Amino acid sequence: MTFSTEEIRRYSRHLILPDFGARGQKALKASRALVVGAGGLGSPAAMYLAAAGVGTLGLVDFDVVDLSNLQRQLLHGTPDVGRPKLESAADRLRALNPEVTLRLHPLRLSSENALSLFAQYDLVLDGTDTFATRYLINDACVLSGKPNVSASVFRFEGQLSVFCTRDGPCYRCLYPEPPPPGLSPSCGEGGVLGVVPGVVGTLQATEALKVLAGIGEPLIGRLLTFDALAMSFRQFKVKKDPGCPVCGTAPSLTALVDYEQFCGTRAPVKGSVREVTPRWLVDNRGSVQVLDVREAGEREINDISGSTSIPFGELAARWNELDTSKDLVVFCKVGERSARAVEYLLGVGFTRVFNLEGGIERWADEIDEALPGY
Repeated sequence: MTFSTEEIRRYSRHLILPDFGARGQKALKASRALVVGAGGLGSPAAMYLAAAGVGTLGLVDFDVVDLSNLQRQLLHGTPDVGRPKLESAADRLRALNPEVTLRLHPLRLSSENALSLFAQYDLVLDGTDTFATRYLINDACVLSGKPNVSASVFRFEGQLSVFCTRDGPCYRCLYPEPPPPGLSPSCGEGGVLGVVPGVVGTLQATEALKVLAGIGEPLIGRLLTFDALAMSFRQFKVKKDPGCPVCGTAPSLTALVDYEQFCGTRAPVKGSVREVTPRWLVDNRGSVQVLDVREAGEREINDISGSTSIPFGELAARWNELDTSKDLVVFCKVGERSARAVEYLLGVGFTRVFNLEGGIERWADEIDEALPGY
């Protein structure tokens, strides 16, 4: 494999780098890396992989750019709001390095498509923000024999490791079971300091480049954590679990499963909980209690006046603060967390509890247009 004159100039700082040089650059040029998620982590990771000269770079995403993304997702800009993320990401990455072959996968990763997709690549970078997708990516990487450079961020903190190598642990070795639904809000629910995914995503790209080029000591069997407020890094050893159901000595999980069900995060089937419209709530406001199950930071942005606040993760410990004799309408941002809250409340004895269809976003559209979105 040879380099063009333009490639020699572009990668000159790599080519003169001791213990990397032409051998490392050729390894990158021949490699194929898949970034799952073109968001906060995927932005710096994809940009540095493209800039470094990874031969084929795949991107998986199905979302569109929202104004709230721009505080951290640097693949996208203000003119891209409303565009599919893959379109704006492709424009940015091609402008950064046209030598890289981009493969765009506009889909939602699932048990049906993960194995066939991962088979096309040498390594996967997990830049997602839900436990269901993290377990899916982990299991698909183990079953397809692909290293998983896994990262996550929340508020002021992040963590990073390299899972699913031949002798190293997988994500399930570290976290055998997902946390209870609602205990760990996503970044969209709990917030994140914009630079944190920039730091962690850059480290994620670093680990991917090390694995692909065969240099250094990747974070195999080690978990790196980052605390932005303290500006501190810590490392923890992670051992391979011989009893792991997917990567252990006698694995019981040999095919991908329903990960929403495994994590307990599947949204209730439409019709399984009763819903009311914002207009119904206005007309019946005097006779019902209203419960907001969003996080405190979300409530500071906008609110439905007179509602009670119990974040979803605290509902199991605080539901008895509510009056079970009154009709109850529950809301969140778009109606998903609140639908799960309705299911829970029905299970503990409430008989007349309703989900606000479309959440506070629909309330703002139809009732109070002055409320800011987020």
